[in-house]
Amino acid sequence: MIDTGSDRSATRMLAQSMYSPLASVVRREPVSCPPDTPLRDALTAMREHRIGSMIVADRETRSPIGIFTLHDLLDKVAVGHCDLNQPIEQVMTSPLVTLESQVSAYQAMVTMVRQGMRHVVIVDEGRLAGVVSANDLFNLQRLGVTEISGAIQAATELGALKAVAVDIRKLAGNMLTKGVGAEPLTQLISSLNDLLTIRIIELVRARYDLPAAKLCWLALGSEGRYEQTISTDQDNGLVFDAPGIPADEVRKALLPFAREVNESLDACGFPLCKGNVMASNPEWCRSVEEWHRRFEGWISSPKPDALLTAGIFFDFRPIWGEASLAGQLRDWLVGAAEANSLFLFHLAQAVLSTRSPLGVFGGFVYDSAEFPHTIDLKMHGTQPFVGSARVYALAHGVTHTNTAQRLRTAGEKIGLSAESIAAAVEAFYFLQLMRFRRQQAPHVEDGNINRVDPRRLNELERHTLKEAFRQGRKLRQRLELDYHPR
Repeated sequence: MIDTGSDRSATRMLAQSMYSPLASVVRREPVSCPPDTPLRDALTAMREHRIGSMIVADRETRSPIGIFTLHDLLDKVAVGHCDLNQPIEQVMTSPLVTLESQVSAYQAMVTMVRQGMRHVVIVDEGRLAGVVSANDLFNLQRLGVTEISGAIQAATELGALKAVAVDIRKLAGNMLTKGVGAEPLTQLISSLNDLLTIRIIELVRARYDLPAAKLCWLALGSEGRYEQTISTDQDNGLVFDAPGIPADEVRKALLPFAREVNESLDACGFPLCKGNVMASNPEWCRSVEEWHRRFEGWISSPKPDALLTAGIFFDFRPIWGEASLAGQLRDWLVGAAEANSLFLFHLAQAVLSTRSPLGVFGGFVYDSAEFPHTIDLKMHGTQPFVGSARVYALAHGVTHTNTAQRLRTAGEKIGLSAESIAAAVEAFYFLQLMRFRRQQAPHVEDGNINRVDPRRLNELERHTLKEAFRQGRKLRQRLELDYHPR
């Protein structure tokens, strides 16, 4: 008789981490049959239950002794014109590789790769406990993302979104542990944070009688570049278009709404911006015309000190609302910046005002008395890439805000080789990855969260860190050559 098992509770979720036990990955009780079951009956059961494998288990002990899969069906039955009335034990795969239910999903994946298997049979004290396929394991992180996205959409109050925000950070940590690269990881975090922000805005928006105006919530800085790390504060703004209504009147109505959104984001783990670069600040809640005037002021009368802090505003992108407002503003900005060489010169000087973390002879140069023997991976590591990419993007009409995309697109326009562009992008993401690791480290002080002590790295990491800094220095040298004072 074929044992069909039963579906597990719908509340049983797939584990997000590849280091979770296999027991947490199993979605349903396994379907099994005794070794003397006719092959025809086994195939019928596989079709009815829509499964890709049948476990052959001892009738008395329920110990698994073999497995029959769709691969076996093709190789041994269809191709070999096998008798469907023969016992399944004649065509099953045996001996069987089994793993205990407490073995990690990661160990199971390694076993599958080494053994060339598509399924792993799970046992608990020798008894059949479940089956996990390669697809189950490879889809763990994707399903984690799907579940989080669904939880965001289903949230009806702030408490639920606070819990989801914790899940996003846990998922990012799990993926970092798994070895996911910095580029897909930053884009994933930014995308999930976008969804969270949109849901917060939707929930808050329902409580306010906002003016009849087109609105667009803007992401600035790292969020605008799709480069958020695990630990990040808020940088955002609002742009509106309300023909016939005074801008001050619209702004007055929008600020309480924006303030509640900012406070809700803070409650979800995105600290309020210390520099008050937020939509709840009247300075950054502006009409389209007011944003034009502000950007025009930076462009027509550039001051290097002001541009150091204003740089994040050039990385804006739409999050919620009328995205066309942000698109129009971006098109205008790119055209205005591209035509003003003095502005580009001063924007470049703002980037060049920070020094390289490498000395003349290639050694590390430390920058903090409070945290001796450390280097700021953000200020002296990623910022030269971010700033240089921003200058070249604005200079050559590139509308991308992401640093890697800016480097890839603008790099071609300034004549960088494909190898140089690839090296710069790889260096940038290596530094981002080190920042992720620092932010995941336990008991890290806030002021030290982006800092690394090269002495605590192994030889290969130190070598790669130096090479990443060299790539940043090469990009700065190119920027200095193109925008040298004359």
